Amino acid sequence: MPKPPSRRRNATLMFVPDATETSAEAVLPTNKTKAKAGRIMYIECKAGDLTGVARIGRVTFSKSGRTIYYRGERFQSLKGAGFKSNYFNVDTGEDYWISGPKRNGQDALYGGSSAEIDDDVREEYWRDIRRLPGRVKDRAA
Repeated sequence: MPKPPSRRRNATLMFVPDATETSAEAVLPTNKTKAKAGRIMYIECKAGDLTGVARIGRVTFSKSGRTIYYRGERFQSLKGAGFKSNYFNVDTGEDYWISGPKRNGQDALYGGSSAEIDDDVREEYWRDIRRLPGRVKDRAA
């Protein structure tokens, strides 16, 4: 014999959180929010050379995550088909190496080049990524 409706409803309410309660999941940012906020990345121009001009700055991603935006430029993945590069500038066709910065500071694909750090990310880069808060004033990595 099935349970009366009132008991079934009470049992269900015990497991369903109240809409007024905030859960930990509601506070966490969504992937869409993270994409809008951007991420600190290492960006090196590889146009015709093994090493090139490098920067560390905040990039944002398209909704699909396939396009990276940095300072008004658009970069799309070469999907593994690139030589010494993994992205290309959509407007100019130049090749770029774009990756997350490393804690040890050896971000360049072939080493040797120093990167200029954008002012808006400099403090966060030295404090959170490199874990060297004493170098917050340094403009190059």
